[in-house]
Amino acid sequence: MSTALVTAGSGQNWENELVAALDRPGASMTVLRRCVDLGDVLAIAGTGQAAVAVLAAGLRRLDTEAVTRLRAAGVAVVGVHPVGDTAARERLLRMGISALVAEDAGTDAVVTAAWTAYEELQAPAADHPGSIPSVADPRRSLPPPATTGTEQPEPPVEPAPAGRVVAVWGPTGAPGRTTVAAGIATAAAAAGTPTVLVDADVYGGVLASAFGLLDESPGLAGACRQAANGRLDRTVLLDLCWSVTADLQLLTGIARADRWPEVRASAIPTVLGQIREIAALVVVDCGFAVEADEEISFDTVAPRRNGATLAVLAEADEVVVVGSADPPGLERLVRGVAELTAAVPDVDPRVVLNRCRPAAGGADEATAAVRRFLGLEVLARLPEDRTATDRAWRRGQPLADAAPSSALTSAFRNLAAALARPLATSGRRG
Repeated sequence: MSTALVTAGSGQNWENELVAALDRPGASMTVLRRCVDLGDVLAIAGTGQAAVAVLAAGLRRLDTEAVTRLRAAGVAVVGVHPVGDTAARERLLRMGISALVAEDAGTDAVVTAAWTAYEELQAPAADHPGSIPSVADPRRSLPPPATTGTEQPEPPVEPAPAGRVVAVWGPTGAPGRTTVAAGIATAAAAAGTPTVLVDADVYGGVLASAFGLLDESPGLAGACRQAANGRLDRTVLLDLCWSVTADLQLLTGIARADRWPEVRASAIPTVLGQIREIAALVVVDCGFAVEADEEISFDTVAPRRNGATLAVLAEADEVVVVGSADPPGLERLVRGVAELTAAVPDVDPRVVLNRCRPAAGGADEATAAVRRFLGLEVLARLPEDRTATDRAWRRGQPLADAAPSSALTSAFRNLAAALARPLATSGRRG
């Protein structure tokens, strides 16, 4: 039985030639349908009848999300791009399509690419039944696409060392995630580490306000859109970031909580992968919720509000868990870490106790509680300085500028140094 494929090439010559060649007896593949648009392709993929989709680079609405849906349905993807169009080729690669051919490559090259993509998709499923390979990470370990047609092979380029991602997460109850994320990022940048601070809180991101900025730029939502379209590169990313200092860039979040679908979980690995290329340290302020939206869990393609947070946590090299050092905060911290480890099994939480003050029972007692109930050591204990933090928020300044002599400012410097120590030696977690 031959393998079925679908095409969506807008009637271009390569599509006509492919359909004609595969219509002959003995062909190794059969054309199930010539689709008119991406919606038609996705509909056929949902039936489970197609194994490969051969798509034109200029197909309308083709993006990372569509590629993810096709692969989740068990459909391998081949991209056909104009001859010599390097931009289109790179865009397809960023979408997660590794099987590429030029329009003049010929039918045999397209069929070979289709078989390669099909076998590549089936291999992970054979090793890990039920798993769907990720397509969003541009640094994934895939073989380079074979050069076909009239194109010349490109010389190999040695990749630059990738930056590390530190996700700052905490349970409900406002333990100070944003203040801690901003404090780590500003302290690291002040020490000369090129840093990007990302607001990925889909419930109430306010990092723009913390730096006195008008939150009118596309920010992270814009980066996710560009990543989904395969157009996110260094130049586009830097245009979306605010330059706070010479070594600190800020990628703002969504201005309204109802815009959460714009922060696509499938685009997060691509966005973070691109940020890793421009910064030694990436600090991400995450939302608090990590539950997997059980009411829609049966629908594998439905957007999930907490998907962005889960994607960040899965990509992070370090996960800093912020808890308030008072009895209610500690109770929430213990419950929150249990939820976190259930949602992201390979996570290694680094606990930071915030707002430590003697009247709340003391930092030593809070540290002992974390050790007893979580079996974890506390990475840092941040003293409460309400006067300094209020001044910083009121002025829209980093804490280091608003209160340079504060004990909290000094604590952030120590915390940033502790997190920076593995930069030269540690790889990504997982």
